Amino acid sequence: MSLTGIQTLKNTAAEGIANRYTGSQVRVLVIPGLRDSGHGHWQTWLQGQYRGSVRVRQANWEQPDLDLWSAQIARTIEKAPASTTWVAVAHSFGCLALAHHLNSLNPTLSPSGGGIRSALLVAPADPVKFEVVEALSAPGLGLPATVIGSENDPWMPLASARHWAEHWGARFLNLGAVGHINTESGFGPWPLARFHVDQMIRDQQRQRRIERVHPMELSYAI
Repeated sequence: MSLTGIQTLKNTAAEGIANRYTGSQVRVLVIPGLRDSGHGHWQTWLQGQYRGSVRVRQANWEQPDLDLWSAQIARTIEKAPASTTWVAVAHSFGCLALAHHLNSLNPTLSPSGGGIRSALLVAPADPVKFEVVEALSAPGLGLPATVIGSENDPWMPLASARHWAEHWGARFLNLGAVGHINTESGFGPWPLARFHVDQMIRDQQRQRRIERVHPMELSYAI
């Protein structure tokens, strides 16, 4: 092949590679618990850290209805293009709604690359207290997840939090005696939450690059 032909192939490959990386950014989906997350809450702070982040807004923040809250997560996601990649950050009863939403999907991970792809579940509420154990009986979430629990969380004993993390196939992090990890227990700006979200976003960006890699890039690597 002539040098001109080789250069043409390289230019075509470069254009293809550029086109593969156009599209929506990885976006953050904030899923609060009962009574929403107020102005001083770490979820509100975290939402402000990321352009394009979205909060799931429930019709009734005082009524913890698992089916309705789960459906609202789905409706919120459907407002964005189907190819949008999300990382979810849930708190308290929002964690249960997220788990229920993910359990309802088949398959959980969209082949188009869109939908929720990883999750951070902070201080999940106890399914026993809300009588939703049966609704959350399906094991696993179908995606990488981390659960952060507390040794003195009034909404979830530490042993139960660890159990549910294992049930969901998630990593578990014991944050110590820090209450419900909310405004009342002193969690406003929270760099650790941002660290985990940044890590989830980087993981998704890396995965998207692997999935969309052009054959010419592989030949260059060799």
